[in-house]
Amino acid sequence: MTGLLIILTAFVTAFLSGILGMAGGLVLMGALALLLPVSAAFVTHGILQLVANGWRAVLHRRHVDWKILRNYAFASACAAGVVSLVGFMPSRPLLFLLLGLVPMLVWLPRRWIALDAAKTSHALVSGFLVTALNLTAGVAGPLLDIFFVRTALGRHRIVATKAATQVFSHLAKIIVFGAPLLSADASVMPPWWVFALAVPLSMLGTVAGGRVLDRISDVDFKRWTAWIVTAIGLGYLWKAALAWM
Repeated sequence: MTGLLIILTAFVTAFLSGILGMAGGLVLMGALALLLPVSAAFVTHGILQLVANGWRAVLHRRHVDWKILRNYAFASACAAGVVSLVGFMPSRPLLFLLLGLVPMLVWLPRRWIALDAAKTSHALVSGFLVTALNLTAGVAGPLLDIFFVRTALGRHRIVATKAATQVFSHLAKIIVFGAPLLSADASVMPPWWVFALAVPLSMLGTVAGGRVLDRISDVDFKRWTAWIVTAIGLGYLWKAALAWM
């Protein structure tokens, strides 16, 4: 039953991310944290999101901004090295608290934000901070979004470039948390057939989400993204509060 729930969630969250460019990973991380030990949840999330984001980047590859991607990838590797040395692993209540706080970043007043991922220095900062947060809270979509609100990119280029950058963040998650898990207790991971079914369904969900993306406007895209991730975040904050009561 746990395996089937993971497979279904992988499809639904890939569909959601295919539309909004984020939010799907946020839902998936929380679901996995309920079903698996935290370390296994991080690795499983990394594998499934690597496929979902990678496939989304392939589908929209003509829209990817390769300059942003190169700078992001370099900084992402640096962040992975730092977090690996620290060896941080959140408890389940702390993870839900972080999952609840991360979405609130979408409400930072845009006039306060002077970040633009198209600038080399900003892309480097983005790669380091987003990957570091991904390795501590499990997700970082709203933080990544902050670096794209001042760009002149349209919704397709935003979704494509963000998907490509997240390939590196999730790859870092697999390496940082997967290596210790393999040497300790790999049995806590879902069985191979879960990934064998979840991976193609994630790809299918991404394709379906991309078709919805084609039918919405840039204005609706940005408006609904904020409200949806906020609602998800409030749910996680409530879950964290219950865990500490």
